[in-house]
Amino acid sequence: MTNMFSLEGHIALVTGSAQGLGNRIARGMLDAGAKVVLSDISQAALDKAVAELKEEGHDAAAFAFDISNEEQVEKAVTQIEEQVGPIDILVNNAGIHKRDLLINMPVENWRKVIDVNLTGAFITGRAVARGMISRRYGKIINISSINAMMVRPNIGNYCAAKGGIVTLTKSMATEWGEYNINVNAIGPGYFLTDLTKPLSEDPEFDAWVKSEVPLRRWGDPNKDLAGVAVMLASNAADYISGQTIYVDGGWDACL
Repeated sequence: MTNMFSLEGHIALVTGSAQGLGNRIARGMLDAGAKVVLSDISQAALDKAVAELKEEGHDAAAFAFDISNEEQVEKAVTQIEEQVGPIDILVNNAGIHKRDLLINMPVENWRKVIDVNLTGAFITGRAVARGMISRRYGKIINISSINAMMVRPNIGNYCAAKGGIVTLTKSMATEWGEYNINVNAIGPGYFLTDLTKPLSEDPEFDAWVKSEVPLRRWGDPNKDLAGVAVMLASNAADYISGQTIYVDGGWDACL
């Protein structure tokens, strides 16, 4: 029987994949047989990530570009498709935080988070979708967050952007479905990463997360996220589109 979760023969572009959850998703797709293109804004971070993958026996291409810069995105997508091959899987993962209370937040910090986390997914998704439309095949996975549903102080810009990802996903799925393009989103809960380390080491915050999550733990980036991304990128998800799957230990069930 054919493995419906295999990504053999596919090319996946994963943005923001030099480190963190994006890197784990990229590794999962490599393990599933895909040819993976890492992207990030930092060439140095990409070089380090590629070197680590090579030491582990993986081979991945890497392109540095700013997903919020339309010109850079268009150029990079063209180069990837010329040098690596047609992109048929896109994971819009790149994102940033600029924390502050809304009452104090500089407008530039609001705009920067929206530009990268939301507009960047639109720009990159549109650039890649053009080729997918012509080939009548594609899988796009946008990374949202539990913070699209559950908000807390200091991250209003991030919550707005991730909420926008949910509806952007529906819009992409609605407009591009006729071309055999599936578009879905993943909403991670609180995962243990370098970015969340200060939160997990705060006893009060750590206790709050564990008290709210039915599974009573943080997400493990090594095993709790990549499988969902691989499934959505595979033939197993051929009739799933416009959905947001929350990978959050059951937190969204309690909201």
